[in-house]
Amino acid sequence: MGAISSNDLKNGWVLDIDGELVSVVSFQHVKPGKGGAFVRTKLKGLAKGNVVDKTFRAGEKLERVTTETKNMQMLYEDGDAFVFMDSQTYDQISVPKEAIEAVDLIAPNSEVQVLFVRDAPFRAEPPASVELAVAQTDPGVKGDTVSNVTKPATLETGATVNVPLFVNEGDRIKVDTRTREYVSRA
Repeated sequence: MGAISSNDLKNGWVLDIDGELVSVVSFQHVKPGKGGAFVRTKLKGLAKGNVVDKTFRAGEKLERVTTETKNMQMLYEDGDAFVFMDSQTYDQISVPKEAIEAVDLIAPNSEVQVLFVRDAPFRAEPPASVELAVAQTDPGVKGDTVSNVTKPATLETGATVNVPLFVNEGDRIKVDTRTREYVSRA
């Protein structure tokens, strides 16, 4: 995208600061009574997710990076990567496993959001919750009605989550992909 002024920052923009890609979480223009104006920012690292405070002089040139988010369909696993298809153009791309969040909760043919940085895939994120079938779990014991008792369940994708006792094999459940917790029956 090119160089921009620190005075023109917007929330959500991606910047290249010393070779690290960061997203602008918040910014504030400050004009003290004495001295030059400056811009106080909170920046979130795209690779590590760390949030840092950084101050720039007013009018300082920064490098803005082009980003685009596309909804894509996960097709299949190919070694240490997954192949995704663009739903509009049917183009296929390969994304390394380490760049995919909650990779074991993504079923084939499910929709994910792929973040492209400088026209290359950078990270893939599943939706906030997914519906998956329970492949294996122990049967619940009749009469065991103590609240909040859970048991491990293996899902169709191979992921293991804790579920309530009333969930059986073959049931479809909703799982929160951020916390990896059972939400409800599907």
